[in-house]
Amino acid sequence: MRVVDSSSWIEWILDSPIGQRLSGQIPEPRDCIVPTIVQLELSKWLLREQGEDAVNNFIAYTMSCNVVELDAVIARRAAEISMQHKLATADAIIYATALHHDADVLTCDGHFKELENVIYISKTVD
Repeated sequence: MRVVDSSSWIEWILDSPIGQRLSGQIPEPRDCIVPTIVQLELSKWLLREQGEDAVNNFIAYTMSCNVVELDAVIARRAAEISMQHKLATADAIIYATALHHDADVLTCDGHFKELENVIYISKTVD
């Protein structure tokens, strides 16, 4: 199972060079966990950058995945993770969701770079 972070979804949607590197790492919907915070982040970005149809298409796609709502258990773990690793709230929720479901995180966000169970694809050319 894999959680795809918002940064990776954006690169993939844009079909950027990084998005092309990520394409083989994006799991099939049945193996993809989508925290609702990712739906929120991507909906906000898509609405601003590509419009309502893009938001509707993304939400429809994620509904074929394993959507995970923020509950008390994940919220508590996210609070601990946020403090321990100095992550922003959304990043901590994403990481806590992945850990709760024994999944890894696919990301381009350097805040996750040193964490366990993270597949980090740098935005810089190696």
